[in-house]
Amino acid sequence: MKKLLLTAAFATGLTGAATAADINIATVGPMTGQYASFGQQMKAGAEQAVADINAAGGVKVGGAMMKLKLTVGDDACDPKQAVAVAGKLAADKVQFVAGHFCSGSSIPASKVYAEEGIIQISPASTNPKLTDNRAGPNVYRVCGRDDQQGSVAGKYLATVFKGKKIAIIHDKTAYGKGLADETRKALKSNGGSEAMYEAYTAGEKDYTALVSKLKQAGIDVLYVGGYHTEAGLMVRQMRNQGMKTVLVSGDALVTKEYWQITGPAGEGTLMTFSPDPRLNPAAADVVKAFKAKKIEPEGYVLYTYAAVQAWKQAVETAGSLDAGKVIKALDAGKFKTVLGSFSFDKKGDPTLPPYVFYKWSKGNYTQQ
Repeated sequence: MKKLLLTAAFATGLTGAATAADINIATVGPMTGQYASFGQQMKAGAEQAVADINAAGGVKVGGAMMKLKLTVGDDACDPKQAVAVAGKLAADKVQFVAGHFCSGSSIPASKVYAEEGIIQISPASTNPKLTDNRAGPNVYRVCGRDDQQGSVAGKYLATVFKGKKIAIIHDKTAYGKGLADETRKALKSNGGSEAMYEAYTAGEKDYTALVSKLKQAGIDVLYVGGYHTEAGLMVRQMRNQGMKTVLVSGDALVTKEYWQITGPAGEGTLMTFSPDPRLNPAAADVVKAFKAKKIEPEGYVLYTYAAVQAWKQAVETAGSLDAGKVIKALDAGKFKTVLGSFSFDKKGDPTLPPYVFYKWSKGNYTQQ
Protein backbone atom coordinates (compact mmCIF):
# COMPACT_ATOMS: atom_id res chain seq x y z
CA MET A 1 0.00 0.00 0.00
CA LYS A 2 1.33 3.41 -0.90
CA LYS A 3 2.75 5.25 2.12
CA LEU A 4 1.53 8.79 2.62
CA LEU A 5 2.94 11.32 5.05
CA LEU A 6 0.57 12.29 7.84
CA THR A 7 1.24 14.85 10.54
CA ALA A 8 0.21 14.22 14.11
CA ALA A 9 -2.22 17.11 13.87
CA PHE A 10 -4.06 15.47 10.99
CA ALA A 11 -4.02 12.09 12.70
CA THR A 12 -5.98 13.54 15.59
CA GLY A 13 -8.71 14.44 13.14
CA LEU A 14 -9.79 10.79 13.08
CA THR A 15 -11.79 8.98 15.72
CA GLY A 16 -12.82 5.32 15.95
CA ALA A 17 -11.07 2.07 15.16
CA ALA A 18 -12.13 -1.30 13.73
CA THR A 19 -11.53 -4.81 14.96
CA ALA A 20 -10.65 -7.66 12.64
CA ALA A 21 -14.28 -8.79 12.58
CA ASP A 22 -15.59 -5.41 11.46
CA ILE A 23 -15.79 -3.63 8.14
CA ASN A 24 -14.16 -0.27 8.62
CA ILE A 25 -15.88 2.60 6.82
CA ALA A 26 -15.58 6.35 7.25
CA THR A 27 -17.22 9.69 6.75
CA VAL A 28 -15.04 12.73 6.22
CA GLY A 29 -16.02 16.39 6.25
CA PRO A 30 -15.52 19.67 8.11
CA MET A 31 -15.97 18.52 11.69
CA THR A 32 -14.25 21.70 12.82
CA GLY A 33 -13.98 25.20 11.37
CA GLN A 34 -16.57 27.59 9.99
CA TYR A 35 -18.39 24.89 8.02
CA ALA A 36 -18.56 22.42 10.91
CA SER A 37 -22.38 22.43 10.88
CA PHE A 38 -22.21 20.46 7.62
CA GLY A 39 -19.66 18.06 9.08
CA GLN A 40 -22.06 17.40 11.92
CA GLN A 41 -24.83 16.70 9.40
CA MET A 42 -22.62 14.09 7.73
CA LYS A 43 -21.56 12.57 11.05
CA ALA A 44 -25.18 12.25 12.19
CA GLY A 45 -26.20 10.61 8.92
CA ALA A 46 -23.34 8.13 8.90
CA GLU A 47 -23.74 7.22 12.56
CA GLN A 48 -27.46 6.52 12.16
CA ALA A 49 -26.90 4.47 9.00
CA VAL A 50 -24.25 2.35 10.71
CA ALA A 51 -26.44 1.89 13.80
CA ASP A 52 -29.43 0.83 11.71
CA ILE A 53 -27.43 -1.57 9.54
CA ASN A 54 -25.74 -3.16 12.54
CA ALA A 55 -29.05 -3.46 14.41
CA ALA A 56 -30.40 -5.41 11.41
CA GLY A 57 -27.47 -7.82 11.56
CA GLY A 58 -24.83 -6.00 9.55
CA VAL A 59 -23.65 -6.39 5.96
CA LYS A 60 -23.87 -9.79 4.28
CA VAL A 61 -20.54 -10.51 2.60
CA GLY A 62 -20.72 -13.87 0.90
CA GLY A 63 -22.16 -16.16 3.58
CA ALA A 64 -21.03 -14.04 6.54
CA MET A 65 -22.72 -11.16 8.35
CA MET A 66 -20.26 -8.44 9.27
CA LYS A 67 -20.76 -5.37 11.43
CA LEU A 68 -19.72 -1.87 10.43
CA LYS A 69 -17.29 0.27 12.37
CA LEU A 70 -17.35 4.00 11.62
CA THR A 71 -14.35 6.31 11.55
CA VAL A 72 -15.04 10.06 11.49
CA GLY A 73 -12.44 12.17 9.68
CA ASP A 74 -12.05 15.93 9.92
CA ASP A 75 -10.72 17.70 6.83
CA ALA A 76 -11.91 21.19 7.89
CA CYS A 77 -12.64 21.74 4.16
CA ASP A 78 -8.89 22.11 3.64
CA PRO A 79 -7.49 20.27 0.58
CA LYS A 80 -4.16 19.38 2.18
CA GLN A 81 -5.81 18.09 5.32
CA ALA A 82 -8.28 16.12 3.19
CA VAL A 83 -5.41 14.34 1.41
CA ALA A 84 -3.70 13.62 4.71
CA VAL A 85 -6.86 12.17 6.24
CA ALA A 86 -7.44 10.08 3.11
CA GLY A 87 -3.93 8.68 3.48
CA LYS A 88 -4.57 7.74 7.10
CA LEU A 89 -7.82 6.02 6.13
CA ALA A 90 -5.99 4.04 3.46
CA ALA A 91 -3.38 2.96 6.03
CA ASP A 92 -6.23 1.85 8.31
CA LYS A 93 -7.66 -0.27 5.48
CA VAL A 94 -10.97 1.56 5.28
CA GLN A 95 -13.21 -0.01 2.63
CA PHE A 96 -15.54 2.91 1.94
CA VAL A 97 -15.69 6.67 2.51
CA ALA A 98 -18.90 8.71 2.60
CA GLY A 99 -17.23 12.04 1.86
CA HIS A 100 -16.07 14.65 1.52
CA PHE A 101 -18.27 17.74 1.87
CA CYS A 102 -16.34 20.51 0.10
CA SER A 103 -15.52 19.83 -3.55
CA GLY A 104 -12.10 21.32 -2.94
CA SER A 105 -11.48 18.46 -0.51
CA SER A 106 -13.25 15.66 -2.37
CA ILE A 107 -11.35 16.16 -5.62
CA PRO A 108 -7.77 15.84 -4.28
CA ALA A 109 -8.78 13.13 -1.79
CA SER A 110 -10.39 11.13 -4.60
CA LYS A 111 -6.94 10.63 -6.13
CA VAL A 112 -5.80 8.89 -2.95
CA TYR A 113 -8.90 6.70 -2.85
CA ALA A 114 -8.44 5.80 -6.52
CA GLU A 115 -4.82 4.77 -5.93
CA GLU A 116 -5.74 2.72 -2.87
CA GLY A 117 -8.90 1.06 -4.23
CA ILE A 118 -11.28 2.65 -1.72
CA ILE A 119 -14.87 3.34 -2.75
CA GLN A 120 -15.78 7.03 -2.36
CA ILE A 121 -19.36 8.28 -2.47
CA SER A 122 -19.68 11.98 -1.70
CA PRO A 123 -22.96 13.08 -0.13
CA ALA A 124 -22.37 16.75 -0.88
CA SER A 125 -19.58 17.67 -3.32
CA THR A 126 -21.30 19.29 -6.29
CA ASN A 127 -18.45 20.50 -8.53
CA PRO A 128 -18.75 18.75 -11.92
CA LYS A 129 -15.00 18.07 -12.03
CA LEU A 130 -15.33 15.42 -9.30
CA THR A 131 -16.99 13.04 -11.76
CA ASP A 132 -16.21 14.68 -15.13
CA ASN A 133 -12.49 14.32 -14.40
CA ARG A 134 -12.94 11.20 -12.32
CA ALA A 135 -9.81 10.04 -10.52
CA GLY A 136 -11.01 6.46 -10.92
CA PRO A 137 -14.12 4.29 -11.39
CA ASN A 138 -14.44 4.14 -7.58
CA VAL A 139 -15.64 7.78 -7.28
CA TYR A 140 -19.37 8.56 -6.99
CA ARG A 141 -21.77 11.05 -5.44
CA VAL A 142 -25.40 10.95 -4.34
CA CYS A 143 -25.97 14.72 -4.62
CA GLY A 144 -26.52 16.88 -7.68
CA ARG A 145 -24.00 18.92 -9.67
CA ASP A 146 -23.29 22.64 -9.90
CA ASP A 147 -24.15 22.71 -13.58
CA GLN A 148 -27.59 21.32 -12.72
CA GLN A 149 -27.99 23.69 -9.79
CA GLY A 150 -26.66 26.65 -11.74
CA SER A 151 -29.00 25.90 -14.63
CA VAL A 152 -32.03 26.13 -12.32
CA ALA A 153 -30.72 29.25 -10.55
CA GLY A 154 -29.74 31.09 -13.73
CA LYS A 155 -33.09 30.49 -15.40
CA TYR A 156 -34.89 31.62 -12.24
CA LEU A 157 -32.85 34.83 -12.06
CA ALA A 158 -33.49 35.57 -15.75
CA THR A 159 -37.24 35.11 -15.50
CA VAL A 160 -38.28 36.10 -11.97
CA PHE A 161 -35.90 39.06 -11.78
CA LYS A 162 -36.09 40.14 -15.40
CA GLY A 163 -35.02 43.77 -15.75
CA LYS A 164 -33.45 43.88 -12.28
CA LYS A 165 -29.79 44.59 -11.58
CA ILE A 166 -28.13 41.30 -10.65
CA ALA A 167 -24.68 40.85 -9.10
CA ILE A 168 -22.91 37.47 -9.04
CA ILE A 169 -20.08 36.95 -6.59
CA HIS A 170 -18.06 33.93 -5.44
CA ASP A 171 -15.56 32.92 -2.76
CA LYS A 172 -12.90 31.55 -5.15
CA THR A 173 -13.38 27.94 -3.96
CA ALA A 174 -14.05 24.99 -6.27
CA TYR A 175 -17.64 24.95 -5.02
CA GLY A 176 -18.36 28.66 -4.88
CA LYS A 177 -16.76 29.74 -8.16
CA GLY A 178 -18.09 26.67 -9.95
CA LEU A 179 -21.63 27.40 -8.83
CA ALA A 180 -21.39 31.11 -9.63
CA ASP A 181 -20.00 30.44 -13.10
CA GLU A 182 -22.68 27.88 -13.93
CA THR A 183 -25.40 30.26 -12.72
CA ARG A 184 -23.90 33.10 -14.74
CA LYS A 185 -23.80 30.88 -17.85
CA ALA A 186 -27.47 29.89 -17.43
CA LEU A 187 -28.51 33.48 -16.74
CA LYS A 188 -26.99 34.54 -20.07
CA SER A 189 -28.42 31.59 -21.99
CA ASN A 190 -31.88 32.60 -20.76
CA GLY A 191 -31.52 36.18 -22.01
CA GLY A 192 -30.28 37.83 -18.84
CA SER A 193 -27.00 39.38 -17.78
CA GLU A 194 -25.25 40.42 -14.61
CA ALA A 195 -24.43 44.01 -13.70
CA MET A 196 -21.48 42.92 -11.59
CA TYR A 197 -19.30 39.81 -11.28
CA GLU A 198 -16.46 39.52 -8.80
CA ALA A 199 -14.81 37.48 -6.08
CA TYR A 200 -14.66 37.93 -2.32
CA THR A 201 -12.46 36.44 0.37
CA ALA A 202 -14.04 33.76 2.55
CA GLY A 203 -13.55 33.89 6.31
CA GLU A 204 -13.75 37.65 6.73
CA LYS A 205 -16.16 39.30 9.18
CA ASP A 206 -16.59 42.68 7.53
CA TYR A 207 -17.98 42.93 4.00
CA THR A 208 -18.92 46.59 4.33
CA ALA A 209 -16.79 47.64 1.35
CA LEU A 210 -18.43 45.05 -0.90
CA VAL A 211 -21.89 45.95 0.38
CA SER A 212 -21.25 49.65 -0.22
CA LYS A 213 -20.19 48.84 -3.78
CA LEU A 214 -23.38 46.85 -4.33
CA LYS A 215 -25.45 49.70 -2.92
CA GLN A 216 -23.76 52.29 -5.12
CA ALA A 217 -24.41 50.11 -8.18
CA GLY A 218 -28.10 49.80 -7.27
CA ILE A 219 -28.01 46.00 -7.14
CA ASP A 220 -31.47 44.45 -6.70
CA VAL A 221 -30.41 40.79 -6.49
CA LEU A 222 -27.18 39.36 -5.11
CA TYR A 223 -26.25 35.80 -6.11
CA VAL A 224 -23.63 34.33 -3.79
CA GLY A 225 -21.52 31.38 -4.88
CA GLY A 226 -20.24 30.40 -1.47
CA TYR A 227 -21.15 29.30 2.03
CA HIS A 228 -23.73 30.29 4.62
CA THR A 229 -21.31 32.01 7.00
CA GLU A 230 -20.26 34.74 4.57
CA ALA A 231 -23.68 34.98 2.89
CA GLY A 232 -25.29 35.48 6.30
CA LEU A 233 -22.93 38.31 7.18
CA MET A 234 -23.48 39.96 3.80
CA VAL A 235 -27.26 39.99 4.06
CA ARG A 236 -27.10 41.34 7.60
CA GLN A 237 -24.70 44.11 6.55
CA MET A 238 -26.89 44.95 3.54
CA ARG A 239 -29.87 45.41 5.82
CA ASN A 240 -27.76 47.58 8.12
CA GLN A 241 -27.16 49.87 5.15
CA GLY A 242 -30.88 49.98 4.40
CA MET A 243 -30.67 47.76 1.33
CA LYS A 244 -33.60 45.57 0.30
CA THR A 245 -31.47 43.52 -2.11
CA VAL A 246 -32.64 39.89 -2.38
CA LEU A 247 -29.93 37.34 -1.57
CA VAL A 248 -29.94 34.16 -3.66
CA SER A 249 -27.54 31.26 -3.19
CA GLY A 250 -27.11 27.51 -3.37
CA ASP A 251 -27.25 24.40 -1.23
CA ALA A 252 -24.59 25.61 1.22
CA LEU A 253 -27.32 27.62 2.94
CA VAL A 254 -29.19 24.47 3.94
CA THR A 255 -28.40 24.75 7.64
CA LYS A 256 -30.21 26.41 10.55
CA GLU A 257 -26.92 28.09 11.33
CA TYR A 258 -27.63 30.49 8.44
CA TRP A 259 -30.58 31.98 10.33
CA GLN A 260 -28.57 32.08 13.54
CA ILE A 261 -26.17 34.39 11.72
CA THR A 262 -28.78 36.55 9.95
CA GLY A 263 -31.73 36.69 12.32
CA PRO A 264 -34.67 38.52 10.70
CA ALA A 265 -32.27 39.97 8.09
CA GLY A 266 -32.37 36.56 6.39
CA GLU A 267 -36.09 36.85 5.70
CA GLY A 268 -36.79 36.17 2.03
CA THR A 269 -33.41 34.63 1.19
CA LEU A 270 -33.72 32.19 -1.72
CA MET A 271 -31.59 29.08 -2.29
CA THR A 272 -31.46 26.00 -4.46
CA PHE A 273 -31.36 22.47 -3.08
CA SER A 274 -32.67 19.07 -4.08
CA PRO A 275 -36.28 18.18 -3.23
CA ASP A 276 -36.41 17.86 0.57
CA PRO A 277 -35.54 14.21 1.34
CA ARG A 278 -37.26 14.52 4.72
CA LEU A 279 -40.56 14.52 2.84
CA ASN A 280 -39.77 11.32 0.92
CA PRO A 281 -41.97 8.43 2.14
CA ALA A 282 -38.89 6.15 1.93
CA ALA A 283 -37.27 8.27 4.65
CA ALA A 284 -40.21 8.41 7.07
CA ASP A 285 -38.94 5.85 9.60
CA VAL A 286 -35.40 7.20 9.55
CA VAL A 287 -36.59 10.79 9.97
CA LYS A 288 -38.66 9.65 12.93
CA ALA A 289 -35.60 7.98 14.47
CA PHE A 290 -33.55 11.15 14.09
CA LYS A 291 -36.23 13.33 15.63
CA ALA A 292 -36.54 10.93 18.55
CA LYS A 293 -32.89 11.78 19.22
CA LYS A 294 -33.69 15.48 18.83
CA ILE A 295 -31.68 15.64 15.59
CA GLU A 296 -33.23 17.49 12.66
CA PRO A 297 -32.14 15.54 9.54
CA GLU A 298 -31.74 18.63 7.38
CA GLY A 299 -29.26 19.36 4.64
CA TYR A 300 -26.86 16.48 4.01
CA VAL A 301 -27.83 14.20 6.89
CA LEU A 302 -29.96 11.92 4.73
CA TYR A 303 -27.57 12.18 1.78
CA THR A 304 -24.82 10.71 3.95
CA TYR A 305 -27.21 8.02 5.18
CA ALA A 306 -28.06 7.19 1.55
CA ALA A 307 -24.39 6.98 0.54
CA VAL A 308 -23.88 4.27 3.18
CA GLN A 309 -27.05 2.49 2.08
CA ALA A 310 -25.98 2.40 -1.58
CA TRP A 311 -22.51 1.06 -0.75
CA LYS A 312 -23.96 -1.61 1.57
CA GLN A 313 -26.38 -2.81 -1.11
CA ALA A 314 -23.58 -2.93 -3.70
CA VAL A 315 -21.37 -5.01 -1.38
CA GLU A 316 -24.19 -7.47 -0.80
CA THR A 317 -24.89 -7.71 -4.53
CA ALA A 318 -21.19 -8.29 -5.19
CA GLY A 319 -20.96 -10.75 -2.31
CA SER A 320 -17.52 -9.33 -1.69
CA LEU A 321 -15.55 -6.35 -0.39
CA ASP A 322 -13.28 -6.49 -3.44
CA ALA A 323 -13.34 -2.94 -4.86
CA GLY A 324 -13.56 -4.08 -8.48
CA LYS A 325 -16.60 -6.24 -7.78
CA VAL A 326 -18.28 -3.54 -5.69
CA ILE A 327 -17.70 -0.98 -8.46
CA LYS A 328 -19.41 -3.29 -10.97
CA ALA A 329 -22.36 -3.59 -8.60
CA LEU A 330 -22.53 0.20 -8.13
CA ASP A 331 -22.42 0.76 -11.89
CA ALA A 332 -25.14 -1.77 -12.65
CA GLY A 333 -27.42 -1.52 -9.64
CA LYS A 334 -30.50 0.39 -8.59
CA PHE A 335 -30.47 1.40 -4.95
CA LYS A 336 -33.35 1.82 -2.54
CA THR A 337 -32.45 4.62 -0.16
CA VAL A 338 -33.90 7.39 1.98
CA LEU A 339 -33.54 9.63 -1.09
CA GLY A 340 -35.68 7.25 -3.12
CA SER A 341 -34.56 4.72 -5.71
CA PHE A 342 -31.76 5.68 -8.05
CA SER A 343 -28.86 4.34 -10.07
CA PHE A 344 -25.51 5.85 -11.00
CA ASP A 345 -24.80 7.03 -14.54
CA LYS A 346 -21.54 6.32 -16.38
CA LYS A 347 -19.84 9.24 -14.64
CA GLY A 348 -20.86 8.19 -11.14
CA ASP A 349 -23.64 10.77 -10.76
CA PRO A 350 -27.06 9.76 -9.38
CA THR A 351 -30.31 9.68 -11.34
CA LEU A 352 -32.19 11.82 -8.84
CA PRO A 353 -34.69 14.71 -9.29
CA PRO A 354 -33.36 18.17 -10.24
CA TYR A 355 -32.87 21.16 -7.95
CA VAL A 356 -35.73 23.32 -6.70
CA PHE A 357 -35.95 26.66 -4.91
CA TYR A 358 -36.41 27.21 -1.18
CA LYS A 359 -37.20 30.39 0.74
CA TRP A 360 -36.07 31.33 4.23
CA SER A 361 -38.77 32.79 6.50
CA LYS A 362 -39.02 33.08 10.27
CA GLY A 363 -36.10 30.77 10.91
CA ASN A 364 -37.11 27.97 8.54
CA TYR A 365 -36.73 27.20 4.85
CA THR A 366 -39.57 25.81 2.74
CA GLN A 367 -39.70 24.48 -0.78
CA GLN A 368 -41.29 26.91 -3.24
